[in-house]
Amino acid sequence: MTRSAPRVLVATAVPVERDAVAQAFPGPPLEVPLPGATLLRTPTGPDVLAAGVGPALAAASTAAALTAAALGDAPYRLVVSAGIAGGFPPEAPLGSLVVADEITAADLGAETADGFLPVTDLGFGTVTHRPPAALVRDAAAAAGALTGTVLTVSTVTGTAARAAALRARHPRALAEAMEGFGVAEAAAAHGVPVLEVRAVSNPVGPRDRGAWRIGDALSALTEGFGKLAPVLESWNRHDS
Repeated sequence: MTRSAPRVLVATAVPVERDAVAQAFPGPPLEVPLPGATLLRTPTGPDVLAAGVGPALAAASTAAALTAAALGDAPYRLVVSAGIAGGFPPEAPLGSLVVADEITAADLGAETADGFLPVTDLGFGTVTHRPPAALVRDAAAAAGALTGTVLTVSTVTGTAARAAALRARHPRALAEAMEGFGVAEAAAAHGVPVLEVRAVSNPVGPRDRGAWRIGDALSALTEGFGKLAPVLESWNRHDS
């Protein structure tokens, strides 16, 4: 059964994550070119976009997809930021799935002699987007996922000291990635709710490529979206 119009947009960072999500939905996807990116339109599920690495490019690509859909009279009703991520041990072990109840820009602000100040303390903007609570609850239950804060960083954590500093500032953080806040900013500008789903591929802390399990995380992402499909398709923003 096919849809008459796309309803959900999933934004990943890179094509391998995009393809992992698309594999959860049967049938060959249709490639749709966009400025600077290619979108996969799955026959029975969401549109999946490789939006690029980092919050700025992710925001720009997601905004382009949202604008194209709106101008085509087929606006999206939900945006999902998805992909692999670093997990804070021991709460988010390798291979686990995390659904964000807060999407927070961890390094958007200023360093001072007294420590880090988020941009909100400087009187500008926001650093956190909160997905609809009912959607977070239903998605986590369907996928067997953890719920907590997912941090967005522009520089991936590579030391124990920085990992400890992030957890001290964000004690509910379960994972860090590089795109969620950018995707959320684009969604907010279009008045569309956002969700973030991450599969843990490595621990946050000292970089040890030998400990990474990217293949396992991508498999977890595919499996998770297979379980999430009914939630994403049936969710109505007025339910929240």
